[in-house]
Amino acid sequence: MVLSGARRIGSLKASGPKMTDTTPMTDNLMTALGLDRPESGDDAVVPFTLDKLDTRGRSVRLGDALDTILTRHAYPAPVARLLGEAVVLAALIGSSLKFEGKFIMQTQTDGPVNLIVVDFDAPDGLRGYARFDRELLVKAAEEGRTRPADLLGNGHLAMTIDQGEHMERYQGIVALQGNSLEEVAHTYFMQSEQIPTQVRLAVAEFTKKGDHRPHWRAGGVLIQHLPEHGMSQLPDLPGDGDFSNPHTADPDFTEDDGWNEAKALMATLNDLELSDPELSSERLLFRLYHETGVRVFSPMPVVERCSCSADRIEDMLATSFTAEDREEMAVNGEIEVVCEFCSTAYHFNPHQFDIKH
Repeated sequence: MVLSGARRIGSLKASGPKMTDTTPMTDNLMTALGLDRPESGDDAVVPFTLDKLDTRGRSVRLGDALDTILTRHAYPAPVARLLGEAVVLAALIGSSLKFEGKFIMQTQTDGPVNLIVVDFDAPDGLRGYARFDRELLVKAAEEGRTRPADLLGNGHLAMTIDQGEHMERYQGIVALQGNSLEEVAHTYFMQSEQIPTQVRLAVAEFTKKGDHRPHWRAGGVLIQHLPEHGMSQLPDLPGDGDFSNPHTADPDFTEDDGWNEAKALMATLNDLELSDPELSSERLLFRLYHETGVRVFSPMPVVERCSCSADRIEDMLATSFTAEDREEMAVNGEIEVVCEFCSTAYHFNPHQFDIKH
């Protein structure tokens, strides 16, 4: 289905700004523009293409799924926002998997938030966890350094695609050097896939009517430039993702006008629009790209789901540890293993492994 600018509203120019909150956006208008299904709500990824701009993308809105992940561990607000951004990014990338497998995104850094792990278990499962140093976090807050880049510090980000048993894993690693997750995502795609990519992420707290507890929600948009004749028609792209680096950038490289327009329009997005509970992905995309036309596809639901299980943990204890190790783990004759993602506690008798194995 296509949301195009065939029916213009007001006197917007072809290269003009996106639609604003004052622009009429009625259900009848959405239907007239070709949206023949209900708009997607929270916890869904909406793929889309900008055919005239040789660009594809995905938009995601996360509500209850993200709130569950962030509130389960009662993270301090700056940590929750950072982990929320990571969950949104993982949903945008992981939802592109065309097979049953797992996309794993992990940061390891020297900042106050020294570890983030987010899994997207295709086709729809999300889970996430963050580890932080409370003393460093308090110090950073006192100094006003709570931006995502400040909390991450220096280290690396690894993105892994696990295609399942008997299949080779694919992993890409990119340095984190005071970068935000948005910035490092751009670099990752340039280095690993040579695909120009732009990402916007936003996380916010909202209070629901009749419920005084703040709820976390988030949104994000990812766009990628895919020329009509394929990437082979592009000039050489800088291998380090830095167009300003004279040692790696092609001096003859110029970015496509369509891609520049797609990026410029997306740059007008603000955090409120991305996280607004009243603004669906379809309406957001129409606001941005109504002049050039945007083709939206069926939404892909996402849910908070942990992949831990008693059987997996039992197998891990049996194969990775000796009987002596298991005896040392036991407290009051019982081994307790708590999942870092979902906080589920599993209990085992250290002697049960002698019988089964």
